[in-house]
Order: sequence, then structure tokens, then C-alpha cells
Amino acid sequence: MNASTPTPADKFDASRANEYARQSRIALAGYDACHDLAACMLAAQLGHSPSANVLVVGAGGTAQEIIAMASLEADWHFTAVDPSEPMLDAATQQLQAHGLQHRTTVRLGLVDDLPADEVFDAATLIGVLHHLNGDEPKRAILRSIQARLKPGAPLIVAGNHYAYASQPLLLAAWGQRWRQQGASAEEVSAKLGKILQGADPPHSEAAVQTLLREAGFGEATRFFSSLFWGAWLTCKRD
Repeated sequence: MNASTPTPADKFDASRANEYARQSRIALAGYDACHDLAACMLAAQLGHSPSANVLVVGAGGTAQEIIAMASLEADWHFTAVDPSEPMLDAATQQLQAHGLQHRTTVRLGLVDDLPADEVFDAATLIGVLHHLNGDEPKRAILRSIQARLKPGAPLIVAGNHYAYASQPLLLAAWGQRWRQQGASAEEVSAKLGKILQGADPPHSEAAVQTLLREAGFGEATRFFSSLFWGAWLTCKRD
């Protein structure tokens, strides 16, 4: 990839990072509930492990998954990885505001940039897959995470699934969600147009399951859904 080729991280510049906390909570109805339940699912799977080390991939923006997990488990520690510096800066501000900077290692870059021998008890990948174009980049990030998990370790995956244009009712409801939050008809049209051009989600829940299986994970349990969004827990196959 040459220097002029855009990457998914390029979409998350300083302007988008500054508005991310508000915009994400409009785009995903139940944003905080999803993160809270993700923390609960990990705690249930790990059995309240007192010293879990959790890899948080795509942690930039709100750092909400870390905040939710930390409020539930006082002795868990986190490694936050994100390739967007503005988004990671925004997350760091949230971690500092919640007094979590000493429990979190923040790393600018990709999962592949982590030491190969660094292993984790669990991981999260929330709001990332639909920003990766094509199945191979999706498989690649899942394989990178799988390689850094202990045998049997859980992974939370959450993000949009379904090709947006294939679900016109959900797409129309998404537009109404923005209108409900005060957006004008022109703003709704612009937002939906940007959504249709700016992401490539897996095209079904079965496609999510296939990606996970091909990356070395077991059957995933879905625990949250909101329009196009879904959230699942799976575990690394031994």
C-alpha cells in the first residue's frame, strides 16, 4: 500500500473524532447498553477473573468498552489499540477523565504491531469490521486477534451487518432515528448517502459466523441487536 492509498483510519480524522461521542450514540440506538452488555458477557464467560488482561481493538473515540469493563471488574487491565491518532487521543481523554489511564496501555497502530508473544485473556472488536472493505481484511484482523488470545479466550465482536441497500426498511428507520434527534430532511439524506458510500459490513449474521470460523473462533452467541447492528460473543478454538 503506497502513501497515497486511503486506509480505514483516514476516515477518522480530528473532525470526526471530536463529534464521535455524540454521533455514535445517535447512529447506534443503545450504544451504551451494548457496551455495558459486552462487559457483562465477558465477565460471565471469564467467571469474574480477578486479573484479566483484555485487548481492545479499535478503542479510539469514547473508550466506552474499557469504561464499562472497568466499572464491572476493578482488577482487569486493558491494552487499547487504534490506528487513528485523533481517535486514540479522544479515547485517552476519556480514560483520564475516568481515572483509568493507569489500568490501560494505549498503543497507536494495528494489532499486528503488538509483540507476537503478548497474549490476552479476552478481546473486543467493536465498531470496526464494517469499516474494512472486503472479506480478506476482515479475516485478517480477526486472525491477528486470534493469534494473541489464550486458548479458549473470549472475543466480543460488534458492528453493522447486512448490506445497507438490501434492507430498505431498516435504512429508512435509521433515517428516522436521525430525524428524531433533530436532523433536517437534507441532513438525513446526506447522512444516509455517506453511510451507503463509507462502509462495507458483512452481509448477514451467517457471514459474521463464517468470518469468525475461518479465523479460528467457535460458534458466536448474539446478545445485542439494533437495526443493522449486532453484537456477539465467541471464543478461540483450542
